[in-house]
Amino acid sequence: MRDFQAIQTTAYDIVIIGGGINGAGTARDAALRGLKPLLIEKNDFAGGTTSWSTRLVHGGLRYLEYFEFHLVRESLREREILLQAAPHLVKPIQMTIPIYRDGSRRYWEIQAGMLLYDILSFDKTLLSHRMLSATKFQQHFRTASSDQLTGAAQYYDGQAEYAERLCLENIRSAAAAGATVLNYVAVTAIPCKGDRISALTCEDQLTGETFDVPIGPKTVVVNTSGPWVDQVCQLGRQGDRPRPMTKARKIGGTKGSHIVVDAFPGAPDTAFYVEARTDGRPFFIVPWLGMYLIGTTDLRYEGNLDRVKADNDEIDYLLNETNRIFPVADLCRDDVKFTYSGVRPLPYKESSKAGSITRDHILFDHQVDGIQNLISLIGGKLTTYRQVGEEMVDKACRKLQRSIPPSPARTVPLPGAIRPQDSRIGEAIAHYEAYVSRESIHHLFKVYGALATEVLALIDDAPDLAERLIPELPDIRAQAVYSVQAEYAHTLVDICRRRTTLAMRHNYGFDVLPAIVETLMTHCGWDDDRCNQELADYATYMTDNCIPDYAIAASDQAQLLPSLSMADRS
Repeated sequence: MRDFQAIQTTAYDIVIIGGGINGAGTARDAALRGLKPLLIEKNDFAGGTTSWSTRLVHGGLRYLEYFEFHLVRESLREREILLQAAPHLVKPIQMTIPIYRDGSRRYWEIQAGMLLYDILSFDKTLLSHRMLSATKFQQHFRTASSDQLTGAAQYYDGQAEYAERLCLENIRSAAAAGATVLNYVAVTAIPCKGDRISALTCEDQLTGETFDVPIGPKTVVVNTSGPWVDQVCQLGRQGDRPRPMTKARKIGGTKGSHIVVDAFPGAPDTAFYVEARTDGRPFFIVPWLGMYLIGTTDLRYEGNLDRVKADNDEIDYLLNETNRIFPVADLCRDDVKFTYSGVRPLPYKESSKAGSITRDHILFDHQVDGIQNLISLIGGKLTTYRQVGEEMVDKACRKLQRSIPPSPARTVPLPGAIRPQDSRIGEAIAHYEAYVSRESIHHLFKVYGALATEVLALIDDAPDLAERLIPELPDIRAQAVYSVQAEYAHTLVDICRRRTTLAMRHNYGFDVLPAIVETLMTHCGWDDDRCNQELADYATYMTDNCIPDYAIAASDQAQLLPSLSMADRS
């Protein structure tokens, strides 16, 4: 699967740096059109901004405030495409906006925005909005704050509970159509000759092997590395000398943090889209996998892009603002089960308020910087990734002076596309119910869609893979093997954080690790040394990125991070 020798002798039409949702969408679009793309990601697919989103496929209601009507229309159109192409991953979710007298927007302003939102989504299959009086809102949401309440608005958007899997299915679709996809391969230098990139110098992060990807005159390099766009552009080399491939900073990212809590007293059945009372910033309270996802913040960020973590002040801010809306919740730090934070790859604006920076995307042609065969994506978001991919491939074809075939990605469903009434679900239950509970089978179809049949098929040859990882969760051992054998997973973090959501649903995933490593040793050839290293790396990742600092400071480290070595387990 990682034949670097073949890669060095293959002529690619498009070489994509960055394997988040936009890079994956670009690779899929190119491959479906018959081009030959190569996708390179320095960490894991969806390991950056894609993995740290609010997991909403939304029309961008708040973009109306900045008169970005084209962006709202584009987002609404793409939301509808994804609802049809990936019904197992993108589902309708009801949003409720409580309107308060001390807020920045009046009832009539919200109502006008809702009407415009419906007009711009004229081709939607979701229900239109409705306005609620204060009395009706209080009747439906009896635990929500009614202080200075004037009413509410309700509408529907989309939710992608497993955003990482949305990216992964684009990766797998691209590979099935002929793309070469590599995770854990870092671009370390970009040699240039004259006004063109001539090669990419790469390093396999798993083995340390280095190799070059030749970039010929009929190849375009696409930089979809998100917040790392400027860092990639600094890798340019002219002989032995640095050759930055941009003359000005392109990315001015803002940090967005989230917390995950269990269902709390007075928790709503629908998602809430709320204006924070302390600073007027909008945030979401979203039902998610039986819990609640609360976020996000929106703060200027100039720190280390490879280690972004929600700080204590952000966590307190989200807790306090949620308690303002639902006073009976009485959430505190001990209620936080998981945190995550990422950086939005927004256009650089030196003086703009973070929330006012456009969420539109820009395809920047580095021809103006003297590089003829490089295009960088500035911005981009989960909802519009498919549109970004189509535009990027169109632009690349024009640079290559090739005809531009239509994009099949508008209509071709993702590999796992399936609806709840599909007969394959019943057939799987009939075939595997003697080994796997109905709860687990339905869970697999929720996570993998139609690909759940491939996960279950592993049990035919290895019945032990039908066992649950732990009794509290429906996930089974076969998922760990499938992640490694079919989904490009190389680490425990890949498996628990991005192929599944085990890390986010139960004690940071620590409790499932013994069963997972035992399974990987039996079925995937992992040895003691590899398992020990992976367990240590997993604990470090959770400490550095997901466990709140106050929890680490207040706990004995040995108690917070249970002993995970193979020697201790045996």
